[in-house]
Amino acid sequence: MTIGPAPLASMPLAARQNVRAVLTDIDDTLTTRGQLTPEAYAAMARLADAGFLVIPVTGRPAGWCDHIARMWPVAAVVGENGAFWMRYDRACHKLLKRFVDDEATRASHRGRIAAIAAGVPGCAIASDQGYRETDLAIDFCEDVPALPRADVERIVSLMRERGMTARVSSIHVNGWFGRYDKLSMVRTVLDEAFSINLELERERFVFVGDSPNDATMFDYFPLAVGVANIARFLDRIATPPAYVTTAEAGAGFAEVAQALIDARA
Repeated sequence: MTIGPAPLASMPLAARQNVRAVLTDIDDTLTTRGQLTPEAYAAMARLADAGFLVIPVTGRPAGWCDHIARMWPVAAVVGENGAFWMRYDRACHKLLKRFVDDEATRASHRGRIAAIAAGVPGCAIASDQGYRETDLAIDFCEDVPALPRADVERIVSLMRERGMTARVSSIHVNGWFGRYDKLSMVRTVLDEAFSINLELERERFVFVGDSPNDATMFDYFPLAVGVANIARFLDRIATPPAYVTTAEAGAGFAEVAQALIDARA
């Protein structure tokens, strides 16, 4: 039987004191009912000011991630479920970015994705699709009435039948060509942008998330934390996070931030 997450308050003080970086999902982890709250944004800023690396790891599109890398108090961002990283070099006033695939491959994939999107009946393409470089996002509850779980699983099956990797977030089903994921690109950005070997330092990282597309991160990081609203997805996550907050969404993220900052006091 799978053991559920322990309360965040039970994370040992020594473990919290050893943390150097916070990786976080965005939708329904940082955001609350579709909005980035002042509380969650301030929590990111407090972490950055305290010297933590803060890196959102999201399924959101390249167009959004360009803005996030430039405008948010973050060290970098991983987007489209691991298709790329972006980092704004404030000293040089330059956006740095790295994709898994080159432009020619991405263009080829976009053609295939457009054909698949036209052939997925009864589904709404996500409103942020126009800002994506590498994947197809099907909306199942962001801007449309929530679909039953069986319909969500049908979308996943259709994508996989067409050779795509498919992942379910709290709002979208995302499909792409390739075997990369959030964790593989986290390894890449830490190595390339920060000279960090994640294999040697993973116990110094906290990951915060809320849904099945965070599963590889929950499985890998000993200090993975789910915000309280992860409860609705726990039966779909083989390895749940080690810890869970008492509060949901952005308030849960702020709870994690405070626990880490307090440990340095």
